[in-house]
Amino acid sequence: MEKSPTILYFVTEDWYFCSHRLPLALAAQKAGFRVTVVTRVQNHGETITSHGLKLVPLQLVRHSLNPLRGLLLFVRFIKILRRECPDILHNVSLKPVFYGSLAALFSRTPRVINALTGLGYLFSSRNWKARLVRPFIEFIFRRLLNRPNTKIIFQNPEDCELFIQRKLIEEDRAVLIRGSGVDMHLFTPAPEAEGPPVVLLASRMLWDKGVGVFVEAARRLAGEGVSARFVLAGGCDSGSPTAIPPAVFEKWKTEGVIEWWQHRENMTEVFNASHIVCLPTTYGEGVPKVLIEAAACGRAIIATDVPGCREIVLDRQNGILIPPGNHKALADAIRTLIDDPGLRQKMGEAGRRIALSEFSSEHVIAQTLALYRPCLH
Repeated sequence: MEKSPTILYFVTEDWYFCSHRLPLALAAQKAGFRVTVVTRVQNHGETITSHGLKLVPLQLVRHSLNPLRGLLLFVRFIKILRRECPDILHNVSLKPVFYGSLAALFSRTPRVINALTGLGYLFSSRNWKARLVRPFIEFIFRRLLNRPNTKIIFQNPEDCELFIQRKLIEEDRAVLIRGSGVDMHLFTPAPEAEGPPVVLLASRMLWDKGVGVFVEAARRLAGEGVSARFVLAGGCDSGSPTAIPPAVFEKWKTEGVIEWWQHRENMTEVFNASHIVCLPTTYGEGVPKVLIEAAACGRAIIATDVPGCREIVLDRQNGILIPPGNHKALADAIRTLIDDPGLRQKMGEAGRRIALSEFSSEHVIAQTLALYRPCLH
């Protein structure tokens, strides 16, 4: 009996795999693949194994630039690849793409798919450490990402064009698949709740996500007498160099400008409790899943006019785009939507249509499975 082909997903965190790649892995399993997941295991290992997926723990520090730690990770992952012998290695996000592609070279993995979910801290940061390492990463990428049987998935055309212009990849290696997909049956519209409008920013609590800009906008609107609740939903990401310390949130809460709901599992309820959803990010996003989910829930959205956000926010159609780092522009956009419930509803309906037609899980899964299919013959 012929052995089923194996696909191995290399992802930084178990929670990220569950929120962004689990439906894809289950679709691959249903299509005939044996699925292995290599990731840092914290609180979601049981969720992964309960679906019949093989889980291989690997300690990975996402934002560390320590070369010794990187070398140890590289050696450990080579051992995993040689033991598991996957037919397809699917690396997700920048660090797994780097180490996974390098390890695949030494383990002779036949097919590699690299998913760049945004250019992240290393490419978007102006920090001297990131700028120092970036030329080395680009040098390695030029040699790894253009190997035979390698494809690179980008979530937005600007990131794709950047890699082609810098000659990091050959054009025929690139595949554009916008976003990670959202379950449109789970994220559905609900009528706005009664009471003061709730303005929501849901993300990891990083300065790069525009959390400080959001708080400044909230202060400005409170000072102007605008009646609204400003809510942050998300946990502190201690693994990121731009993480916001918990003490800062306590100060903001004491000030009375914002509410901090911390991490929430049921995001549908969070979106349905909101009236407006914001993401004033300056981070290297792919297509922010939170904005797709908010649009699927029929909420008007405000985001910065940067790659990734532009894919889901069509200015003045389903939301408003603002310049990065501009708290006054954010405050003005929020006030526009607070003052006009009819506009919010119109934008929310348009967002739902856009999410359904372009960003559903089914749409993204079908495009990705097409890259796997040659290994099933």
